[in-house]
Amino acid sequence: MTTPRIALLQSSGRPGDVGHNLRLLEEAAARAAAAGARLLVAPEMFLTGYAIGKRISELAEPADGPAADALARTATRHGLAICYGYPERAGEQLFNSAQLIGPSGERLLNYRKTHLFGAFEQRSFAPGHTPVVQVELAELGGLRVGVMICYDVEFPENVRAHALAGTELLLVPTAQMHPFQFVAESLVPVRAFENQLYVAYVNRCGPEGEFDFIGRSCLAGPDGIARARAGHGAELLTADVDPAFLAASRQANPYLHDRRPALYTTLT
Repeated sequence: MTTPRIALLQSSGRPGDVGHNLRLLEEAAARAAAAGARLLVAPEMFLTGYAIGKRISELAEPADGPAADALARTATRHGLAICYGYPERAGEQLFNSAQLIGPSGERLLNYRKTHLFGAFEQRSFAPGHTPVVQVELAELGGLRVGVMICYDVEFPENVRAHALAGTELLLVPTAQMHPFQFVAESLVPVRAFENQLYVAYVNRCGPEGEFDFIGRSCLAGPDGIARARAGHGAELLTADVDPAFLAASRQANPYLHDRRPALYTTLT
């Protein structure tokens, strides 16, 4: 069986211009599919831009809004799944969300960021309350795929919850800025190793408002090694997620087996 391939779109798009960003996703989907990828992952808030202030409320959409419909058509056209970040409107609340759309245009899952970073996010969004959202993706050989967003991955309990729930590939749309480059370069591979899963960490890049996004997107494997690593500019990466290597790694690495949960009750 062919090893599943995914694509990571490192880009900030054009902040405030949903139409332009949808076109960028269309172009990236075409390139990713041509390279053999069955999943395309875009950064946090890619649909609208991150540092757009009060326009977040103006541009927010429900999970089944017009942008989701447009991306369903893109996914169907190119035969691959698409995960993208966007501001979600749900009644009177706004969430920093990421949605996964399948290659037949179906909405497979929607995740709301549980750990909001800094005053900007805490003013703009309500926190999500469901830490583990996952789905088995047939196009990736039945891999169990989970989603979280940026700051969420910096909490070890969050990623461990995914590992214990059986997540094999964790997608992390991200808006990581200077001076936190060590998160992309050091912390993310450690998370993959200590939890025995693949982590696709997909960042924005370049200056945007008061932020300077550092790029450095990667696919980290369960051995703690980045299978692909971007620089600081816009880039489309492709990398393979090998289920056989993951199974062998989980067999050899005792971290999950050697846990002693009774010792950890003070964590809750």
